[in-house]
Amino acid sequence: MPLLGAIADDFTGATDLCSMLVRNGMRAVQMVGVPPAGYPVPDADALTVALKSRTAPVAAALEASLAALVWLRRAGCRQFFFKYCSTFDSTPEGNIGPVAEGLLDALGIPQTIYCPAFPENGRTLYKGHLFVGDRLLSDTHMRHHPLTPMTDSNLVRWLGRQTRRRVGLADYGVVSRGPEAIRAHLARLRDEGVAHVLVDALEDAHLRAIGRACRDFSLITGGSGVAMGLPENFRAAGLLPERSDADRLPPVAGYEAVLAGSCSAATLEQVAVFQRRHPALRLDPLELARGLDLERVMAWARPHLAQGPVLVYASAPPEEVARVQESLGRERAGALVEQALAAIATALVREGTRRLVVAGGETSGAVVEALGIRALRIGPAIDPGVPATVTLDEPHLALALKSGNFGAPDFFLKAFRVMP
Repeated sequence: MPLLGAIADDFTGATDLCSMLVRNGMRAVQMVGVPPAGYPVPDADALTVALKSRTAPVAAALEASLAALVWLRRAGCRQFFFKYCSTFDSTPEGNIGPVAEGLLDALGIPQTIYCPAFPENGRTLYKGHLFVGDRLLSDTHMRHHPLTPMTDSNLVRWLGRQTRRRVGLADYGVVSRGPEAIRAHLARLRDEGVAHVLVDALEDAHLRAIGRACRDFSLITGGSGVAMGLPENFRAAGLLPERSDADRLPPVAGYEAVLAGSCSAATLEQVAVFQRRHPALRLDPLELARGLDLERVMAWARPHLAQGPVLVYASAPPEEVARVQESLGRERAGALVEQALAAIATALVREGTRRLVVAGGETSGAVVEALGIRALRIGPAIDPGVPATVTLDEPHLALALKSGNFGAPDFFLKAFRVMP
């Protein structure tokens, strides 16, 4: 029976969380959306329901999150986790605060914590202020994010705009004294009526201490970093055995392909490295606006697939992206690429492709939806935050699904070595 049930506000964020749990000894399965009635509960220590609620209207995000909570409770989970991005992606209206407050009400509990810190990726929280490297979040590119512009690094103040109940802080001075000090501070704030508590963290040791301090919390919220301390609580309680096989996946044989929709700098470099060694076909969004010639793509791919992995990509440098968006509009350009790569993924699987790497969060979501995938078992990390996975559904597929900015330059090549 699962121990931890998580709700993630986007797809690749859910994968990131599962990867952290696997690294720390929990077998994890990621569900794609809220499972339908009657869907069997997978054999796992942790279940994560991946939603697309980060930028949804507040009411829709809350409804989906509560539906996920209902399913996870019925599955038998003992503790719950609300996962959001380590840059606290949200607006003054939500969705982090309203969703967490709704989960508190549904569980009938008075308090939860918030800790987006992930020092391994340069995200730290100090005096309630979120830093990316040595810069305040509001001084980074996130200030100009088109959907969730983060103009205030003071998360106590930012979260206070999103919630009805009081917001407080467990700062570095508390956290540095360890789990008992954190637990006592949280209890004092709870008695004072503080429902939402930001918790500072500058290093992994702080995250593990926070995890231990929250062993009895029904709900924890944060980035994937703070989840590293949770598996040990279950082991200490005798509920989770020591595992050396938490990341074990069944082998999957078949053709190999990479699909890239992200235009991030990391993905552009990964495309360049891969196409120096393997065949690659670039999609032009302006041509896609006239219709995808799927048979032309497959006629190109078929003779190459038997020789090794192929790449189909729409990734392009910023100046070209700007030109395309000026012609087609931002939303239409993105939708055309996602729809095309999803259709190509479906055609590749029909041809016998069973090992897929997908670059880009929105592209990953579109591909998974097109393939009708309901659940993924999480395996070893390829790079930080990006694990190998295998679908629970037939036909079994080995997948690596990554956010655009994740992964080393050789990620595409490395993925096929790590995937089972």
